Amino acid sequence: MEKTQIVESLHQGICEVTFTKADGTERVMKCTLSKSILPPDTRQVLTENEPRGGNPNLVAVWDTEAGGWRSFAVDRVKSFRKVGSLLNG
Repeated sequence: MEKTQIVESLHQGICEVTFTKADGTERVMKCTLSKSILPPDTRQVLTENEPRGGNPNLVAVWDTEAGGWRSFAVDRVKSFRKVGSLLNG
């Protein structure tokens, strides 16, 4: 899956991403970029989805379970799926 497809899905609702972290461990994260889900005080943060450092391989997301901004490398994604969509209610 390409970064543009991942970002588009994240804007539509909550997604589950399974990826390998930099330390080699696997992580499963439920996350989003949907402005209607983001807490009001965080909507201005990373609005262009550019993580600090400007690495084009990273996607910055709101972790819905941890309640904070996280990022993952696109080339380390093992699986990606939508778990909640704003278009379907």
